Amino acid sequence: MATPPPAPTIALNNDVVIPQVGFGVWQVPEDQTAKIVRTAIDAGYRSIDTATAYRNEAGVGEGIRSSEIAREDLFVTTKLQNSDQGRSATLRAFDRSMDQLGFDYLDLYLIHWPLPQLDKYIETWRAIEELYNDGKVRAIGVSNFQIPHLRRLMSETQIVPAVNQIELHPQLQQGSLREFHAANGIVTEAWSPLAQGSLFSDGTIGALASKYGKTAAQIMLRWHVQLGNVVIPKSVTPSRIAENIGVFDFELADDDMTVIAELDRGERTGPDPDTFNLA
Repeated sequence: MATPPPAPTIALNNDVVIPQVGFGVWQVPEDQTAKIVRTAIDAGYRSIDTATAYRNEAGVGEGIRSSEIAREDLFVTTKLQNSDQGRSATLRAFDRSMDQLGFDYLDLYLIHWPLPQLDKYIETWRAIEELYNDGKVRAIGVSNFQIPHLRRLMSETQIVPAVNQIELHPQLQQGSLREFHAANGIVTEAWSPLAQGSLFSDGTIGALASKYGKTAAQIMLRWHVQLGNVVIPKSVTPSRIAENIGVFDFELADDDMTVIAELDRGERTGPDPDTFNLA
């Protein structure tokens, strides 16, 4: 199978660019991560998304070093573990992640969850601002932040997050949050973009897959792309890894985008950020 052309990029609010389709490694076992990451890079991915909580940062670094693509041609994201919020803990955790990855800089560093009851995300963000200002990371952002968390962050700190990585798929379309992002120069990045497979048998998605001669996953990923989202699908199956980045040779009609919009149910596959406080 020929390698598809590189994914288009989106400019962040500091002019750093991120590929619109990246590869996520959530739930990829550490002993398989290096091989899977190398497979993804060979398939055309140039963005890899991991997190300290995934316990596979070392495998990500190994997979990248084993590839034929230069480090500077790849975009790598990791996320702060919940138990490491707070200034000094954040700075130490970043250094540990860099040691695990084997890098001397990072492309994007995110606060993984706001943990509102812990109430340390402002202090944590200020530490991440330090990392950015010191040139250790090219862009900084958050994950799973709601509008009130973002408003507070923006009013009490100096740097607007470049990215908010949130659960987003046809059953949870996050319209108000996406509108807030757009108004404030924050890129929307979707995790669980395929709703963990729960829509693969959906009749609407299936009909569109038949219409376009694509898979259900490709229909949903193309929907994300046309909304302007950054998206990070995950798979450990080589054929599906390649399939998930093969979404740039067709376009959904406006009417079909509208049909998918009607699937929104506000249904999450993961925790609610307003109540999730597991540090």
